[in-house]
Amino acid sequence: MTMQASARSYSNIAFIKYWGNKDEGLRLPANGSISMNLNGIETVTSVNFGPALQKDTLTLNSNPAAPDQLQRVSRHLDAIRARAEVDHSAEIVSRNNFPAGAGIASSASAFSALTVAASAALKLDLEEQELSALSRLGSGSACRSIPEGYVEWIAGEDHESSYAISIAPPEHWDLVDLVAIVSREHKPIGSTTGHRLAWSSPLQQARVIDAPRRLDICRAAILARDFPVFAEIIEQDALMMHSVMLTSNPSLVYWAPPTLTMIKAVPQWRADGIPVSFTIDAGPNVHVITTSEYVPVVRQFLKDLDGISEILAAGVGGKAHLIQPAADGASL
Repeated sequence: MTMQASARSYSNIAFIKYWGNKDEGLRLPANGSISMNLNGIETVTSVNFGPALQKDTLTLNSNPAAPDQLQRVSRHLDAIRARAEVDHSAEIVSRNNFPAGAGIASSASAFSALTVAASAALKLDLEEQELSALSRLGSGSACRSIPEGYVEWIAGEDHESSYAISIAPPEHWDLVDLVAIVSREHKPIGSTTGHRLAWSSPLQQARVIDAPRRLDICRAAILARDFPVFAEIIEQDALMMHSVMLTSNPSLVYWAPPTLTMIKAVPQWRADGIPVSFTIDAGPNVHVITTSEYVPVVRQFLKDLDGISEILAAGVGGKAHLIQPAADGASL
């Protein structure tokens, strides 16, 4: 019996951020979040389970994975294997088309693609809500890459109640994320560690308490396609998260000089009449959000700034989904 499958999943950019857990083991977030899937910024993963395999193996972007990466993937597969009542080892081959560990949510697309592929390979017939909750166990933000378009992660109180839902389809609003790459380097302190450090900041509790207000404003702005309100709330939320990072112990300083240049420039462009806003995940790279009509203008503005090595453009992406493997059995 064939026990293999391949899946594609898109990274996502959080407009209202996930930072800090109330349950580390289950990755239950301290607050809900809202995001947008990024079309074309993706991970493709193939999983092959077999009784003859002696152990799990993981190939990332054509290279053997580091031991800690393999351990994290194996631990996630254990949860899926337990659900399927199967104990076979797996061969996993995965490829990103964007930098990993640089604040572009590589773990979100990676673990959502892994969950969809592994669940299908083991013949688990799971609803979208179940896939989202299961993905969360591997990476919190991965649960948001399961549904399509504009997505809200409901924080929940236990495993079953913490999952993401689509609040609007991709075609609802023609937003585009221009990801200004400042660095492709893997960040020295990853998000998993950062989530634990969040509570060492005296600002984290205030950020979490205020989250429902920001969620309501952002959700309403997306549904109404109200760019001015949307722009202000996502910038405020990003700066609140980075304020927590900066005041954690130890302090997490993810920004580089070009990051700060964009933080200052983007609101000025908006004041000059361009629908544009910024948000930043756990890294130096800046997500500059605009509408499709203004992409050429904003892209040129970014090119005129120093320190940006590359600009990735992504519209609103769909849901994580199975794909057909190539004739040789590999999907990559």
